[in-house]
Amino acid sequence: MQPASLLRDLVCLRCDHTHDADRVQTVCARCGGPLSARYDMDAAGTAFRAQALAARAPGVWRYAELLPVRDPAHRLDLGEGGTPLLQLPRLGERLRLRRLMVKDEGPNPTGSFKARGLCLAVSRARELGLRTLAIPTAGNAGSALAAYCARGGLEAVIYVPRDTPAEFLAEYRALGARVTVVEGTIADAGARLAAEARQEWFPVSTLREPYRLEGKKTMGIELAEQLGWRLPDAIVYPTGGGTGLIGMWKAFDELEQIGLLGSARPRMIAVQAQGCAPIVRAFEAGADSAEPWRDARTLASGLRVPAAFADREILHVLRASAGDAIAVSDRAMLRMLALLGRSEGIYAAPEAAATLAAVDALVQQGRLDRDAEVVCFLTGSGYKYSSTIGDALAGPADA
Repeated sequence: MQPASLLRDLVCLRCDHTHDADRVQTVCARCGGPLSARYDMDAAGTAFRAQALAARAPGVWRYAELLPVRDPAHRLDLGEGGTPLLQLPRLGERLRLRRLMVKDEGPNPTGSFKARGLCLAVSRARELGLRTLAIPTAGNAGSALAAYCARGGLEAVIYVPRDTPAEFLAEYRALGARVTVVEGTIADAGARLAAEARQEWFPVSTLREPYRLEGKKTMGIELAEQLGWRLPDAIVYPTGGGTGLIGMWKAFDELEQIGLLGSARPRMIAVQAQGCAPIVRAFEAGADSAEPWRDARTLASGLRVPAAFADREILHVLRASAGDAIAVSDRAMLRMLALLGRSEGIYAAPEAAATLAAVDALVQQGRLDRDAEVVCFLTGSGYKYSSTIGDALAGPADA
């Protein structure tokens, strides 16, 4: 018998207004802020235990009590989650960091961490009776939406910037999605989608519905479990929309409430591209929100997010954790992508390589202790970026 969801209600992350979890919801009806699922934590303390988890299959549904899909028949599954936590001894030595690990999300369906969030969003949408889901995307989120909609018998509508790598467009179409290509950035794709949306299209944009966050938080639960129910000193995370960063922070709080974690938290470190770094700029300025970035440019399409809807929540997590924010160049991403590949055998996306470029810079600047235990999230595989990064990596190997 599959464990039951302990979903209770939804709460606004900004004004604490509660919402009915068994009705279709988008953002807060009172203030327009992002909504977050809440669970019966008293019951979870009994049902969600390390001993019980040990007998379950790997994957996101391993944590079903703290996920929002009530009926197991609606829990879509393509093998998401259960990704490896790997030590990087050779690259760590090169970066002068003694305890460097990566959580490699590339083995997920469609090659990225986006599978976790869209698996939950599509599963819950299906349970609530929705039939057509729409998203603006610059890459991996569209792939995951198309895959899970196909798996669940729903229709996927995708609006995407023209400069998105061709591999993604081919994947969307192969998975049966309806695709519209837009000039500009993901912000322009979002604006076009909003202008052309039909009444029956339900938006699953980042944090404009409550359930992608729940899928992303499984990265935090899984990491804690893989480390024996403890957390590292620092987590380095590539940050566009920021759902994963916020989701992991939520996971750590829930795990503390049920007694699987203590109160200690890792430093949460956000990484952006120098050509699109609104969160870094706001963090450095001490601002509570981030102004949109003009003329966003980076080869890492997942980091080309000029304005994050959850900017306030991202900045809160960074400051509450005594964390940091740093921007790295495309050149540094490519250099680290090559170093990671030849030293550790992992072919990562530019966004993923950005985290290691950030570690390199942070250690050199004295902002990250060389003795710290650090986990970098490699959020996706490099295979779908081959047309983008192939020429850049064709030159002689670095010394």
